Amino acid sequence: MSDLDIATQKRLSDLSDRLRRNDPLSVNRNLFLKEVKAKVIERLPDRKEQLRSEFVISELQSASQKQKHRLFVQSVGTVQHVGNGIATLSGLPMVHLEELVTFPNGVEGMVLNLDRKHVDVILLGDDTGIRGGDLALATGKRLSIPVGMSYLGRVVDTLGRPLDNDRVIVPSEYRFVERIAPGVIDRVPVDTPLFTGTKIIDTLLPLGRGQRELIIGDRQVGKTTLALDAILSQKGTDVRCVYVSIGQKKTSVLRAIETLRSGGVMGQTTILVSSPDDPPALRYLAPYAGVTMAEFLLDQGMDVLIVYDDLTKHADTYREMSLLLRRPPGREAYPGDVFYLHSRLLERACRLNDGHGGGSITALPIATTQRGNISSYIVTNLISITDGQIVLDADEFNKGNKPAIDIGRSVSRVGSAAQVPAMKSVVKALKLELSQYEEVERFTRFGTEVNEATRKQIERGQRLNALLRQGPNQPVPFEDQVVQFFALTEGFMDEIKPDQVNLFAREMVSYLHNHAAQAIDCIRHERALSEDTKTALYRALDDFLDHWNKKVKQHHENDHGNRA
Repeated sequence: MSDLDIATQKRLSDLSDRLRRNDPLSVNRNLFLKEVKAKVIERLPDRKEQLRSEFVISELQSASQKQKHRLFVQSVGTVQHVGNGIATLSGLPMVHLEELVTFPNGVEGMVLNLDRKHVDVILLGDDTGIRGGDLALATGKRLSIPVGMSYLGRVVDTLGRPLDNDRVIVPSEYRFVERIAPGVIDRVPVDTPLFTGTKIIDTLLPLGRGQRELIIGDRQVGKTTLALDAILSQKGTDVRCVYVSIGQKKTSVLRAIETLRSGGVMGQTTILVSSPDDPPALRYLAPYAGVTMAEFLLDQGMDVLIVYDDLTKHADTYREMSLLLRRPPGREAYPGDVFYLHSRLLERACRLNDGHGGGSITALPIATTQRGNISSYIVTNLISITDGQIVLDADEFNKGNKPAIDIGRSVSRVGSAAQVPAMKSVVKALKLELSQYEEVERFTRFGTEVNEATRKQIERGQRLNALLRQGPNQPVPFEDQVVQFFALTEGFMDEIKPDQVNLFAREMVSYLHNHAAQAIDCIRHERALSEDTKTALYRALDDFLDHWNKKVKQHHENDHGNRA
């Protein structure tokens, strides 16, 4: 055995004897902890001396000298009274109008009244949990809502919170609800058409991008249907849409959502809903929140169509709030600034010049009349603010003439400036013909005898009236409208009975799409009727008229055979 092996064996035996005498695994727990603490204290004598009060104070002083000190002064108020969505507070000495105030239950409110001794706040949520004596804190912030492209295709409330139980919405930014409208220098004239898909509007009351056109009429005469058809007509275009429901029944809102979804335009539409059971503040702020969302799209250079359904309920909500705020009532109990309420809203609809993106916001506000009275307070205010009005007549609606638009009282102050040449060339005399027909038709009701020329004029007016009739949620594309009125003005419908005009027009459009597709494409893209396009349409319409006459003749022969 070598010396190395002998030394190794000796060390192993010594280690074994030492472990038998002092086994570390058999040490008592308390004894082990005591030894560890003693060794730690033994190895750190210098740090133990440093942890004295003088050392701690000096460290705190040096750290405090490096900190930047700020003094916060916050306005605090005390709730005196709360109810009906309004809270009256005392205190808040430095608060501003439209400033947000927070309450102990987390609900926020917006200051709408300032007095010497109290402040009135409209609540943006439920007042449950707010009691007299609660403290309210001023935030120093104005109300802002989230906006962004991600809101297209969604149903949200006034504060931008989703109501459709879908994925979370990630906003692009936050914007103030109140904003000053663009100035005159930033705008350009309205001359680009916005097609609504409703033949009587696109031909006789044309709308332009950036226009504000009021829709007025009694209840249940098709006002919302006209607005929804205008949104449906934007399918496949570059126009984004915002539909603002103000105090409408939930069943009506659900029906509108289903109409837009089935029409394939939900992906380019934002629906903002304020229900009748929402606090008055949310119903009051709903149209301003809607136009704020539209302005985000406007600033991206996009064209937007916004519908306010309806501003009569909005004015009623403001009147309710104003009476609760003890503001002095004026005409029909509305406060004196109700005109400013809607003017600052509708002035935000505009068409900007290229230097500001070239986008536009087209507004279609809706107002409700009582028994056709368009001289009521809110309606006359809106008429004076907007660029025209579309008046719906309840009697015509009850007769089945839909859309029941009263041509005599309806007007578009933009007019033919927003019509493309193709449409302008085929409808330039239709409004005059329609007015003359209505005048002559009144005399025939009393059995007055008329000559042959007058009889033909009446028949032509009846065909025109029939062609202008249209079912709900069936928007007609621009190029189809052009060929229909081209056929009417060029005499291809002169032998068609008025009750068959719509059937003739539908079959004619289908025939032209199959046999004169190039002419239809030229109208769609060039927006004009060239001589080649007219020639192609004449040829195709002659062929279709022959086809129609053969079909009618065969139908008569079959009827005659069945009777025999």
